[in-house]
Amino acid sequence: METPVKVLIVDDSRTMRALIRRSFERHPGITVCGEAGNPIEARDLIIKDQPDVITLDVEMPGMNGLQFLEKIMRLRPIPVVMVSSLTVRGADTAITALQMGAFDCFPKPTSVLGGDAFAGLARLVIQAAHSRPGVRAQARAPLVSSLLHQKTWGSWVELVAIGSSTGGVEALEEVLSGFPQHSPPIVICQHMPPLFTASFARRLDQKITSLSIAEVTDGEVLTLGMARIAPGGDRHTVVEQRDGRLITRLVHAAPVSGHCPSVDMLFGSVAREVGRNAIGIILTGMGRDGAEGLLAMRQAGAPTIAQDKASSVVYGMPRVAAEIGAACQIIPLDQISNTAMAIHTR
Repeated sequence: METPVKVLIVDDSRTMRALIRRSFERHPGITVCGEAGNPIEARDLIIKDQPDVITLDVEMPGMNGLQFLEKIMRLRPIPVVMVSSLTVRGADTAITALQMGAFDCFPKPTSVLGGDAFAGLARLVIQAAHSRPGVRAQARAPLVSSLLHQKTWGSWVELVAIGSSTGGVEALEEVLSGFPQHSPPIVICQHMPPLFTASFARRLDQKITSLSIAEVTDGEVLTLGMARIAPGGDRHTVVEQRDGRLITRLVHAAPVSGHCPSVDMLFGSVAREVGRNAIGIILTGMGRDGAEGLLAMRQAGAPTIAQDKASSVVYGMPRVAAEIGAACQIIPLDQISNTAMAIHTR
């Protein structure tokens, strides 16, 4: 029997701490080693109890949680799961936390009446305990800018489809930063709650000037230099051919592979509508969403790429893709953009 994961709960609300503890107590694989109402208390408990994972409230009055996260990542990297309110401000702060190295963000429920308000948080904590927080720093090596200017896309590429989940905030930034102006249109499915994807798209658009980055809108025509991120919520993002042009569609359907939006749903549409003139890329993430869709793309003749284990925060989605033969190439994160552009023949 595996040793239970030790978790430290950090939240300024006593009610929220109690609800999180109650949720964890229902899970035999987790033990709560302590609770803290602010980062000062948490610092002492980290030294005393040596937790495997920390759940950290994104917004705590009178205290900068991001500064505390930065110190954790710099001085003693521990997997941290942020608990964020579903507000624009909460989403912006959560995206900053993910860019700083937080494992993932869990949306704080709008209502705590009835049921388990934090169902699903335990699964994140278990996954976080088996992650490697230091891998992010290793993957942040500067891009070789001279190589970026030398490489161009194959003229046959009509679309690039990318899927990612846990660890994808930093991974996507690295991959997209390697793509030049006038790149083929890029459509991305990153597992995130509503509001988070909008904040993420805005931040990427500000940082990566070579591409026009925004959330997917229904019926938008895809053109060169455009990167679009599937919005979190209750609709899937797919692509369609219409009058010789590729457009994005937002469609209502049940979750696929446990997710909405789903990478499998996106990749499946790309396999049908674009076939061999697309490139599929699957990045770090939990579970298996995207593996079957990537296989469909490969079977349709499209080159496919999976991130390797060493550079993945969580080697779940790319691992399954590799195991079922969906990936033509399995390569480190910092080589993905150049590798995709280097595919001139198939």
